[in-house]
Amino acid sequence: MENIRNFCIIAHIDHGKSTLADRLIETTKTISERQMMDTVLDNMDLERERGITIKSHAIQMDYFQDGQKYAFNLIDTPGHVDFSYEVSRSLAACEGVLLLVDASQGIQAQTISNLYLAVELGMTIIPVINKIDMPGADPELVEDQMMNLTGCKREEIIRASGRTGQGVDEILSAIVARIPAPKGKQDAPFRALIFDSMFNSFRGVIAYYRVVDGSIKKGDQVKFFHTANVYNADEVGVLRMDMEPRPEVKTGDVGYIITGIKNSKEIKVGDTITSATNPCEEAIHGFEDVKPMVFAGIYPLDNDDYADLRDSLEKLQLNDASLVFEPETSIALGFGFRCGFLGLLHLEIVTERLEREYDMSIITTVPQVSYNAYLTDGTQLVINNPADMPEIQRIESLEEPYIRAQVITKPEYFGSIISLCMDKRGILTSQNYLTEDRVEMMFEMPMAEIVFDFYDKLKSISRGYASFDYHRIDFRKGDLVKLDILLNAERVDAFSAMIHRSKAEDFGRRMCEKLKELIPPQQFSIPIQAAIGAKVIARETISALRKDVTAKCYGGDISRKRKLLEKQKKGKKRMRQFGKVEVPQEAFISVLKLND
Repeated sequence: MENIRNFCIIAHIDHGKSTLADRLIETTKTISERQMMDTVLDNMDLERERGITIKSHAIQMDYFQDGQKYAFNLIDTPGHVDFSYEVSRSLAACEGVLLLVDASQGIQAQTISNLYLAVELGMTIIPVINKIDMPGADPELVEDQMMNLTGCKREEIIRASGRTGQGVDEILSAIVARIPAPKGKQDAPFRALIFDSMFNSFRGVIAYYRVVDGSIKKGDQVKFFHTANVYNADEVGVLRMDMEPRPEVKTGDVGYIITGIKNSKEIKVGDTITSATNPCEEAIHGFEDVKPMVFAGIYPLDNDDYADLRDSLEKLQLNDASLVFEPETSIALGFGFRCGFLGLLHLEIVTERLEREYDMSIITTVPQVSYNAYLTDGTQLVINNPADMPEIQRIESLEEPYIRAQVITKPEYFGSIISLCMDKRGILTSQNYLTEDRVEMMFEMPMAEIVFDFYDKLKSISRGYASFDYHRIDFRKGDLVKLDILLNAERVDAFSAMIHRSKAEDFGRRMCEKLKELIPPQQFSIPIQAAIGAKVIARETISALRKDVTAKCYGGDISRKRKLLEKQKKGKKRMRQFGKVEVPQEAFISVLKLND
């Protein structure tokens, strides 16, 4: 156990975590040159296409120093704020972190929030400046920033390049010298923390865990705290490039277990595994529960696929514990699920993974929050879906959820962030300077304003240098209306939204314009209308596809051409009465990005 080191790499998005992980794997000769490729730990096609890490990836490396053999368990983490839950789970399985900062970009939002996660867990931090070979690199300035932020000494900061391999040997030596070995009792009852899991259609659920106390052998009987179910350990082992079976996994190791569980609900990320014959007394306190930021409905294109969609979401939830969902129904779309996401990128990735990995054809609705409606007869309703909204004359008042939001940023973005929050009906309650170059602002604002595009706007106006957190406080009365979108005079409830009256007209107009771009033209003209009750507040029209019926008229009187055009006009009118408008799936997703 003295020679085990568990660590992960944390940084802002695109600061070179996966590339540095490649160099560490290459230097320790963990995999052969033939197997080596760029961003070797990013094994999802989606990750390679977008150039981002979506999932944490664990790998064990062997490192030799002064005649000693060390086992390094490395977990490469995502950098995008939407996947911060992945980072918190990875940190729970480690003793130390490599804090990576781009030499040309300096410290940014996720650097700060990920660092705070690590500090709260009392982890050892090794500061590394990456990309020092880049033309715009300024390592001296970034070193000053890191010293201010972490309180480290200049000589503790390692300069490296993931591309050229410079500084990699120094990093490996620092991991041995600075990161402590795991502290666990080898003779205590077996206790391990599940930090990730995945579903294999042949072998069932595979759980990844970190052993805190004791050890586990192949064939042992194990118990999961969450369900209290007992299973047989069919296979245990460590995570190399592939899963490598071992007869025993000991204290401090990061490994996997296959028990033949087929039901994905029986394993929960953050749960504790213990021995069935000699159980531990209490579960490990893992990481905090996920806080969804965006809620949207996901529906199957074909209602017969509802059960398959539920199974797919359950399997995906194993691999992505930040996804939460519950059943929901819609008039236009039938049976589906109301899902909670950490952000719009997270929503995009989940829908794309459902399509690619589980072959599901799905439709996504506009994001929403829950409202309280007080009716004239004294009853109270909880409105989760705008389609459930009663007639306006029956409503006495409506209440919407409010949150207390905390924004930490640099002083130069102070004014633009305040105007953004005021535009989102926010009230500034306090502000204070944490350091000379970091200011904290507290706002009270409607939750409905943050689930749509607040996060993206905050990141763009602060150049990514703003961290954001919130918690719900109460419900408050608001002047809210239900906005409906009508296509060819038919209401599409998947586009319905609850919105503040002051913003309804602008939102309706933008919705109509966006849908006009996305819905393909038909043989008849299609009116797109945004309406509050019976009052239409915005309209666009998609022109009909027309055939040149006058092409055969060469010469002759103009009345002949008019007659043919009138005949065509009548046909188009009749066609519109019976025509059904097919809405492409991109339209449902793109209304989430009205400001792009």
